[in-house]
Amino acid sequence: MHEQESKPSLSAKYNPQEVEKGRYQFWLEGDYFKAQNDPEKEPYSIVIPPPNVTGRLHLGHAWDTTMQDTISRMKRMQGYDVLWLPGMDHAGIATQAKVEAKLKEQGTNRYELGRERFLEKAWEWKEEYASFIRSQWEKLGLSLDYSRERFTLDEGLSDAVKEVFVKLYEQGLIYRGEYIINWDPETKTALSDIEVIYEEVQGKFYHMRYPLKDSDETIEIATTRPETMLGDTAIAVHPDDERYAHLIGKKAILPIIGRELPIVADEYVDMEFGSGAVKITPAHDPNDFEVGNRHSLERVLVMHEDGTMNENAGVYEGLDRFACRKQIVDDLKAQGVLFKIEDHVHQVGHSERSGAVVEPYLSTQWFVKMKPLADAAIDLQASEDKVNFVPQRFERTYLNWMENIRDWCISRQLWWGHRIPAWYHKQTNEIYVGKEAPEDIENWEQDEDVLDTWFSSALWPFSTMGWPDPEAEDYQRYFPTGVLVTGYDIIFFWVSRMIFQSKHFTNQKPFDDVLIHGLIRDAEGRKMSKSLGNGVDPMDVIDKYGADSLRYFLLTGSTPGQDLRFYWEKVEATWNFANKVWNASRFSLMNLEGFSYEDIDLTGKKSLADKWILTRLNETIEHVTRNNDKYEFGEAGRHLYNFIWDELCDWYIEMAKLPLYGDDEAEKQTTRSVLVYVLDQTMRMLHPFMPFITEEIWQQLPHQGESITVAKWPEQRPEFHDEQAASEMKRLVAIIKAVRNIRAEVDTPMSKQVKLLIQAENEAIVKELEEERHYLERFCNTSELIIARQIKAPEKAMSAVVTGVELFLPLEGLIDFDKEIARLEKELTKWTKEVERVQKKLANQGFINKAPQAVVDEEKQKEKDYLDKQAKVQARLNELNQ
Repeated sequence: MHEQESKPSLSAKYNPQEVEKGRYQFWLEGDYFKAQNDPEKEPYSIVIPPPNVTGRLHLGHAWDTTMQDTISRMKRMQGYDVLWLPGMDHAGIATQAKVEAKLKEQGTNRYELGRERFLEKAWEWKEEYASFIRSQWEKLGLSLDYSRERFTLDEGLSDAVKEVFVKLYEQGLIYRGEYIINWDPETKTALSDIEVIYEEVQGKFYHMRYPLKDSDETIEIATTRPETMLGDTAIAVHPDDERYAHLIGKKAILPIIGRELPIVADEYVDMEFGSGAVKITPAHDPNDFEVGNRHSLERVLVMHEDGTMNENAGVYEGLDRFACRKQIVDDLKAQGVLFKIEDHVHQVGHSERSGAVVEPYLSTQWFVKMKPLADAAIDLQASEDKVNFVPQRFERTYLNWMENIRDWCISRQLWWGHRIPAWYHKQTNEIYVGKEAPEDIENWEQDEDVLDTWFSSALWPFSTMGWPDPEAEDYQRYFPTGVLVTGYDIIFFWVSRMIFQSKHFTNQKPFDDVLIHGLIRDAEGRKMSKSLGNGVDPMDVIDKYGADSLRYFLLTGSTPGQDLRFYWEKVEATWNFANKVWNASRFSLMNLEGFSYEDIDLTGKKSLADKWILTRLNETIEHVTRNNDKYEFGEAGRHLYNFIWDELCDWYIEMAKLPLYGDDEAEKQTTRSVLVYVLDQTMRMLHPFMPFITEEIWQQLPHQGESITVAKWPEQRPEFHDEQAASEMKRLVAIIKAVRNIRAEVDTPMSKQVKLLIQAENEAIVKELEEERHYLERFCNTSELIIARQIKAPEKAMSAVVTGVELFLPLEGLIDFDKEIARLEKELTKWTKEVERVQKKLANQGFINKAPQAVVDEEKQKEKDYLDKQAKVQARLNELNQ
C-alpha cells in the first residue's frame, strides 16, 4: 500500500528536468525492464535495430526507439513477459572511416599502426560511443533489458556469423569469384548494390570511330566513360544487324593502345540504340563482363583500387580517373577519332558512405547465391505464417526486391568487422573454410577481408538470443520476436536479409510484424542533413522540453509509413499538455490529503459527472488499447489528449469541485474515489507515451505496487458504462457552452449573473435538467433559472438551440442597450468603410488586369467577409432598435 502522507506533494510548477531526474535509475534498480523468464506469463520480445557506434543518436533513432518503448511498456503492463533487447552495430565502413579520420588528425594511419593496433583503436572508439548511446537511451526513458545487451562483434554473435558463413559455403550458397562489383575508390572497398545511391548527373556522350584492321572502314561507338576504353577487348554488334554482318569475325584497332579488338555478335546489343555497335570492357562494366564470358574475352583492368590509372592504361598511368578522362578526350580529338560530344543526363552511382562516384570494377570477392534464399522468403509470404507489414503496401516493396534480387557481394576490404573464416594454402590453391583455423596454421593465410556489416545484422533477431545453440533459453522462449520497428529506407538493407536468413537457419520468420515508419524532416519537409544545417539533436529537445514532450510529439505526429515533420512549436504544445496533466493532478492530490488506497469506494451514489467520466474512461481505454495494438499511436494519442484535456480537466474536475467543497461527506467520499480511480487509470494509459511524468504522479496517488511500469494495464469495466449518463452530460455541456458563447457575443463576463430560460421538448428532459440544476446554476452563473416544457420567449433575447432544448437569455439586464447600440453603430461604420474600400479596389480595371490572380482572389474574399460582418452588425442593431 502507498502511504500518501509519506510522499512529498507535486511541486507548484511542472519542471520536466526535475521530474525526470533520477527516475531511470529507480526503474533500473527495481529491475522493472528485465525479462523474467516467467512460465506463467506469455513471452513478448522486440530486438532494437542496433544503432551504429559511429556517433550519437539522431531524431530518427529517438522516433524509432520511442515507438518500441511504447509497445514494450504497454505489453509489460498487459502482463506479458517482455524482453526488449538492446544492442549496437559495429558498422564496418562507417566506423572504420571515423577511426581513420581520427588517426589522420593524429598524423598516422592504419597501415602504420598495423591491423592489431588499429583494431584496438576501433574498440576504444566503440566503447566511447556506446556509452554516449546508452546515456541517450536513458534520457529517452527506454525500458531496455541491459542484462542482455549485445554487440555485433561480441563473442556470441561472432560465433553465429561463422556458423552461417560455413554452413552457406558447405551448401554451395557462398562462393568466391571474379566479378564486376561496385567499388568505392575512396574507402577502397566493395559495396553491395544497395549501398549505391544513384543520382542524376549532367555528363557527356563521347562518339568515336575505331579503325578496322587492314581496311579504310571505321566502326562507330559511344561511351560516357572514355577512360575505360583503355580496357576494351572487343566490339559487339547484334547477330541480326545486316549493317555489320560483313564485319563479324574481323578486328578493329583500339586507338592510343593499338590492341586488336575482335568484332563479336551478341544479342545483348540493342540495334536501335546509337550506331548499333558497342565497345566491350569486361573488367569495368557488369554487362560487358557477361558478354566477355560468352566470348572468352580477356579482362583488362585499367585502374588501381584508389581510382588512379594502372600500368594497363599506358601513358595515362598514375592519373586520377577523371583527369585521365580529360586528357584522353583531348588526345582522341587530336587523332581525329573523337568526332562528336553531346550533353547527356544519366544516373551515376555514388557510395552511400563516402559519396564517391562508384566504379564498376573487376575484383575477386565472396558472394551469397541469393535465388534459393530469396525464393524461400517469397514462399513464406504466401503462407499463413507470413510476416505482417504495417502499412501493408510495403510488402510489395519487399517482394519486388526479393523477386529481382542479384547475388550479394559480402566481402569488404576493411579491418574492422568479422574477418572472413577462409584460409588459403601458401603452396597450393586450396581454400579452407571453417569456424576454427586449420591445424597446420603456419601453411595457411587467412583472408584479409571482413564481412559486410549487414551479414551479421541479418542474424540479429536470433543470434542475440543465443543461436546457434538451439537449446539456448532465450532463443527457445523469445524467438521469433513480436515486432520489428524500422524505417522504409532499410527494407532492402536489413528487413529482407533478416527474413531470408531466419527462414533458412531457424525455419521461422524473425518477427510477426514489421512496423515501417518514414523519415524525420524539417518543418519545410526537407531531409535533415549536415549540409543543410537543419538537423535537430533529440538531446537538445529533451533539455528544453523534457523527454515526455519529445516522445509524445514523435508518437502522435505521423501515421505508420509516413514521414514526420519536426516543429518546435508542436513540441512546445505537447509540453503544454504535460503541464495541463500536472496541474490537474496537483489539484486532485490537494483534495486527497489523508485519502488512502483502502478508502477508494466506487459503490456509493454517483453524480451525473461521476457516471459520465467513468463511461468516457471505458471508451477511452477501448480506443487507446485498440489503436496501440494496431500501432496507430497518433490516433491513440488523440483520444487520450481529448479525454484528458477536454473531459477530465475542463469538465469533470471542475464539476467535482462542487461536492469536494460541499458538506456532504458521502458525496465527497465517492467523488474522491472516482477522481483517484480515473486519474490512476489515465496515468496508466498515458504511461507508455510519457513514462516520467506519469510515474511521478502515480507515485503520489493512493495505489498498490511499486511502479507504474509494472502496474496492470487498464481494462473496461462494464458496470461503469452508462449510455444514459453520457447522453445527459452531452446535453448539459452543450447548454453550458451555448450560454458561454452568447455571453462572449454580447461581451458579458462570466462573473455577471444572467437570467436563463430553458424550454425542453418533453417532460423527461425537464426532469433530467431539474436534477442537474446545480451544475447549470454554477456553470452558467444564473440569477434566475427557469426550466419548463413551454416558455413564452422574451421579446428581446439571445437564443440558441441544443438537441432537445431551446435556450433564451433576455437582453434586459444582460447588456446596457444605449451603450450596446452606440458600440454597434461604431462597428457598422467601420465595416461599411471596409466594404467601400474593397469594392472600389475591385471596380478598378487596372488593378484587376495587373494584379496576380491570388491577390485579386484575396480581395474578393475580404469583400465577402466584410459584407457578412456588416450584415450581422446591422441585424443586431435592427433587433435592439425594435
